[in-house]
Order: sequence, then structure tokens, then C-alpha cells
Amino acid sequence: MIGLRGAALSYGAHTVWQDLQLDVHPGEFVAVLGPNGSGKSSLVRALLGRQPLSAGTLTVLGRTPREAARHIGYVPQQAEVSAQALLRARDLVRFGIDGHRFGPRLRSGAARRRVDEILEAVGASAYADVPLGMLSGGERQRVRIGQALATDPRILLCDEPLVSLDLHHQRAVTELIDARRRSHDTAVVFVTHEINPVLDLVDRVLYLAPGGHRVGTPDEVLTSESLSRLYGTQVDVVRVRGRIVVVGVPDEPATPPHHAPDQEGARP
Repeated sequence: MIGLRGAALSYGAHTVWQDLQLDVHPGEFVAVLGPNGSGKSSLVRALLGRQPLSAGTLTVLGRTPREAARHIGYVPQQAEVSAQALLRARDLVRFGIDGHRFGPRLRSGAARRRVDEILEAVGASAYADVPLGMLSGGERQRVRIGQALATDPRILLCDEPLVSLDLHHQRAVTELIDARRRSHDTAVVFVTHEINPVLDLVDRVLYLAPGGHRVGTPDEVLTSESLSRLYGTQVDVVRVRGRIVVVGVPDEPATPPHHAPDQEGARP
């Protein structure tokens, strides 16, 4: 589904990551972890075709990311929405269906039925006609997932979709994404700061850090030895009641100002 070979990404003289080798298979759930500035969101932008690599190759479904864009669903980071915003939940999902098309769109009746089906699938029917600014963060993320699923994607890219959500809504959002990948064999690339909400769902982890990167199962990557090597200092990984606690990670560097933040409802 996704293939990276000798991939590198740099901004000027600053190399974010390099020599990245990664294959993502149908139905696989890959979590992308690492500190701020390690290039997690930059990886997502590369997969969306918005950021060219500095070296190496990237294929999505055997094509360039832009050529495969219609098969990619994208769940962006939470964004502030004005309480006065008039855009409704169903409008955002409708954009996911045909907002990116320049040619004929779906007929109004067919599009409405499709929107209603998607909203029901993500548990958002009750607030389909409510403006986005009136929804909670968890409700908005359900709608964004609906927008991402509108084109029946084969790959789902999620960029920090759990930020600012409480545990209840984190669980609801991750269960929606997991249900999709299991029912449709959709590959999931899930960028997150916190592994615990998705630990039971993850097949493999890509950990990006100042000292390089590592790919493997959570048990292989999230160890004291592995993370100490990546950070170049002693890092302790402790498992407590099924949760992973990482102790001793150095202060995170500030994210370099190399891009503008994603906008509400952005499409690949």
C-alpha cells in the first residue's frame, strides 16, 4: 500500500529524517511516534503528496502520492472552529465526497443519501445539521473521520486525531478507525504523541527521533534499550497495568516553522 525506500526529508540544512525504509500492508495499523520536530506530520504531508522527499522514493498503491490521492482518506489535527461558523457536520462530509472535483458532482439526492450513510456509520447522525462550532471536540473528530471515509479510501492517514480529546472520546475515535480497517482492509498510518490509547490496535510502530528511527512491533521498539539508542541518552520504558510509561526523554525541540498549519476540512 505504501513503500518508502531510502527516503529522506530536509528543510535547508536541517535533515528531519533519512534512510527511511517502510512498507505498509493492507489492513495494517502503523503508529508513528516521536517528539515534536521529528518529522511525524512531515511524513503525513509527504504521503499526501504535499511535501516532496529530499532523497529516496515513495510510492502509494504503486503510484506517486498525488496519483493515488483519491484512494487516501485524511483525518487532520484538531483545529479551532468559531462558534459562529455556519458550516454543518453534513456539509463537511459532503466536501469529502465531491468537494475536490472540478467535473460533475453527485446528484443532490444521491449525495444526501451517501452523507446520511456516512454520518450514521460514524455515529454522528444526531448532529448532522449542527454547525461545527457548536460540536464538542470528540463530535467534530467523528465528522472528520466521516469526511475521510467518504471516498471509500484504501489508506487512512491520521495526524494526531486524539489531541484535546478526553479518554472517552479517544476510545470512540480509535474504535471507529479500527473498525474501518478491519471491515475494509484499510491501511492506517496513525500519528500520535501517546501510544496507550491505540496500543492494543497497533501492528507496528515507526519511532522517529533525533538519533534516527526504528520500525517494529511495540514490544520491539518501545524498550529502554531501543529508545536510549535513538535519543543518545538513558531512557527508561516501564509497563504499568498494561500501559507504557517513558521516562527520561530529553526536552523536545521546537518544531521548525517550515509550513503553515493544516486548514479545516483539508483534502489530499
